[in-house]
Amino acid sequence: MCQEGSLKRGFAIVLDIGKTLSKVTLWSRDGHLLDRQIRPNAECRAGGIRRLDAEGIGAWIVETLSAHSGQPVEVIVPVAHGAGVAAIRDDALAFPPLDYEQAIPADILAEYRALRDAFARTGSPALPNGLNMGSQLFWLNRLYPDLMPQMTFLPWAQYWAWFLSGVAASEVTSLGCHSDLWAPDEGTFSPLAQRFGWADRFAGLVRAADPVGTLRPELAARTGLPPTVKVLAGLHDSNAAVLAARGFVEIALEEATILSTGTWFIGMRLSREVVLTRSLPERRDCLVNIDADGRPVPSVRFMGGREIETVIGSDTRRVDIKPDQPALVEVVPGLLDSQSMLLPTLAPGTGPFPESRSRWLGEPQDRYARRAAACLYAALMADASLDLIGSKERILVEGRFAEAEVFVRALAALRPETTVYTATAHNDVSFGALRLIDSSLRPQGALKVVAPFDGDLESYRTRWRTELERVA
Repeated sequence: MCQEGSLKRGFAIVLDIGKTLSKVTLWSRDGHLLDRQIRPNAECRAGGIRRLDAEGIGAWIVETLSAHSGQPVEVIVPVAHGAGVAAIRDDALAFPPLDYEQAIPADILAEYRALRDAFARTGSPALPNGLNMGSQLFWLNRLYPDLMPQMTFLPWAQYWAWFLSGVAASEVTSLGCHSDLWAPDEGTFSPLAQRFGWADRFAGLVRAADPVGTLRPELAARTGLPPTVKVLAGLHDSNAAVLAARGFVEIALEEATILSTGTWFIGMRLSREVVLTRSLPERRDCLVNIDADGRPVPSVRFMGGREIETVIGSDTRRVDIKPDQPALVEVVPGLLDSQSMLLPTLAPGTGPFPESRSRWLGEPQDRYARRAAACLYAALMADASLDLIGSKERILVEGRFAEAEVFVRALAALRPETTVYTATAHNDVSFGALRLIDSSLRPQGALKVVAPFDGDLESYRTRWRTELERVA
């Protein structure tokens, strides 16, 4: 499982708490991945409301860390998705955090929308359910009116830093992620967050790379890890992907877009150009993220992984499974010739076409063709999304769907003026978190230039967009 040797021992652990999966990775001092454990997050409810699986994830983390007992671990770094907020009091979680896919009562959401700051001020579009962290806090004020004034708030990544260390802190990549709580141009809490007193309730701000404390003594005893293990504040997962990408010389100081793929496909444009928030289309899931250095990053997103899973349904053969790639590629010419395609949107209210209702044109029945069509759909959605932030020159696709050959080759064909890369090794979110510890680390392996499909993707895209306009 773990390689031996002076450099091949466990130096750091990264917790990656995604929406669908939680991951714990063990890394050597020189940036080699030694072990990776994954757990699907459970769907939880309390009081009839969907909640994040805080208890289950926490128990699994302790169990998984225990498997690394005896390793000379020095640092743990948490990363997490950006739409979770935890409330703590008396060194305990006060109530399970809301799941951002839980619908907020319509009257409460409407009241909140009337009070939120303008997109030009926050870079946060109005998003459905609880995807704006501010909307969660607004509803929590109604659910727990007596408790909320006593709470300390933590973004989801920093909740796990507190879970491990007992020290509460907040951090800007998490606060600045479509939360409604941050004003990027001013580098401070938004007027909304200040009006409602939420700014004062969040734990103090630190940088993502700052150690907030050491491992709780009781956790050190339970896991067998050294009590001297430092716990960093950590950061938002997509921003960790950006840090990983910046380790490549082809990306580091160049115009490039990082397309992080998982439950969400998130494009983040790294540019010397100044891209004004007001130039981004608010109602097409564009937003401004804040990187680990506090700089605004024009971004765009759609729920690609969730949509692909919806398309393939009960088919357990994922679109990124390596043995199936030749068969999936083989059926693409037939899909292009027949113009069999899926129109958006399978995750209503999100992505570049949030109001569109999904439908098939020539729905394929063959299992390979159906999965390949889902990948073509994701490529068309990514292409449209990347146009919105002016993406050009270079794209690095990272995450699970970088291994879906139909998706990346179709994207390369749709954007012939852009070089599309994938990485040849695991250099994703977890590696980016590792670079918080040591920014001199370089990714393992190299970038691979994606070969575009030879088929006529241009006419396929034209038909797709024409059909979209017809039903708009």
